[in-house]
Amino acid sequence: MNFIATKLEGCFIIEPRVILDERGYFMESFNETLFQKGVDQPVHFVQDNQSFSSKGVLRGLHYQTGAYAQAKLVRVLQGEVLDVAVDIRPESATYGEFEAIILSDENRKQFFIPRGFAHGFLVLSETATFFYKCDNFYNKESEGGIIFNDSLINIDWNYPISDLIISEKDKVQPTLENAKKVW
Repeated sequence: MNFIATKLEGCFIIEPRVILDERGYFMESFNETLFQKGVDQPVHFVQDNQSFSSKGVLRGLHYQTGAYAQAKLVRVLQGEVLDVAVDIRPESATYGEFEAIILSDENRKQFFIPRGFAHGFLVLSETATFFYKCDNFYNKESEGGIIFNDSLINIDWNYPISDLIISEKDKVQPTLENAKKVW
């Protein structure tokens, strides 16, 4: 596995080693020892989640607060998404900045997002199956969210706003300035 540091401290793009032959391919998608060495921090995943969405669905920007903050390792099993992590750690030099990456079943890349980040994705293909590991259990009372079009963060989703499919909950999320603090 190849671990590529991003401009956001603690976030990594992970490129798996893919072995191709006439039968198809094989890849190791997760190895705890290699992963912890690659991200240079102890992370123990306790929950796996999967979602299926149609083109234009935007999920996010979401995070968990306090004792329920979550690190995530995300990937796409089928389709293509624009995946985004936003640094919401108040003490961070990159507070309010984001990293965006295309994840797909073709590039097989993964994205590690540590605790202290909001996360969201936009489906670019007709459908997408999105998979992620979390290092903490979900807790409804600890949910946090930021509106997808916050002008301070200024994410270019590169998609017509009128064509986005967004949940009612995500349409009314606060700006970063007014959002729940992660810690």
